[in-house]
Amino acid sequence: MEPEFWLERWRLNETGFHQRSAHADLQRYWAGLRIPVTSRVFVPLCGKSLDLAWLRAQGHEVVGVELAEAAVRDFFASQALQPVRTRRDGLEWWEGGGISIACGDFFALGPLHLKGVAAVYDRAALIALPPAMRGPYAEHMQRIVPAAAVILQITLDYPQAQMNGPPFAVPPEELQTLYGARYEILSLAVHDTLAEEPRFRERGLRQLHERTDLLRPRSVRSYRP
Repeated sequence: MEPEFWLERWRLNETGFHQRSAHADLQRYWAGLRIPVTSRVFVPLCGKSLDLAWLRAQGHEVVGVELAEAAVRDFFASQALQPVRTRRDGLEWWEGGGISIACGDFFALGPLHLKGVAAVYDRAALIALPPAMRGPYAEHMQRIVPAAAVILQITLDYPQAQMNGPPFAVPPEELQTLYGARYEILSLAVHDTLAEEPRFRERGLRQLHERTDLLRPRSVRSYRP
């Protein structure tokens, strides 16, 4: 989607994708990833997600990127934090309480911004992008994150013809195409979530699965689900 689409969604407060608590599978599987608490965690297209605060509560320094300033402002306000704002490398950084969010374009991030990141948590980024943008997104992700970083990836899988995105369907085969050359993809969970999404049923959806996968660099073999 064009940046203006998401900025308009935030301006109109059309943020039905925002969850009121940390994602259940993040809480369920994170400890098993054995990410050192001193490591940084990257959350792309983070919005004002409470997942950021949950990850910080585990001891991690958290770095996110988000296009909409309104989302960044709302997040820090919800946590009663007064962030320091600085401009670096074409991005406005909001930093406070061990959480740093770059307000701007994901593609403006470089490897130095994500130095020390041991894990990526992607719940809402990949599924927010139409097919033509997912390839460039995954390629850039693999350029900027450290080679040993794992990715906890949450996707939605449904018949795309039944509903226009976003959120978009990202079937397992596409995840393999996007990331399979570098990562071993381990399925952690598949949930039938249609009953929990009345707004999607109203849009015509008749089948919906949420998938949680661990993308592990092929040189790393420590985790077994």
